[in-house]
Amino acid sequence: MTKFLEWAGVLTAILYSLFVALNIGLEFLGFSLLLISAMLIGYWAYKLNHKGILLLQIFYATAAILGMYRWFG
Repeated sequence: MTKFLEWAGVLTAILYSLFVALNIGLEFLGFSLLLISAMLIGYWAYKLNHKGILLLQIFYATAAILGMYRWFG
């Protein structure tokens, strides 16, 4: 289960980065993927007691929510 959380989080983060960087109108989907990635990697970090990574994922989740809000705001 931990390998799934780790790699699914990594793949969604990669897709997020590409969607936002390409600037092809998929920014909202990208921010949604960032939120999913942050939740997956955050849960992985929590399970394995990686506090620094967990804090980083909380920041990324907050940034994703802010990005989605600003996209429609």
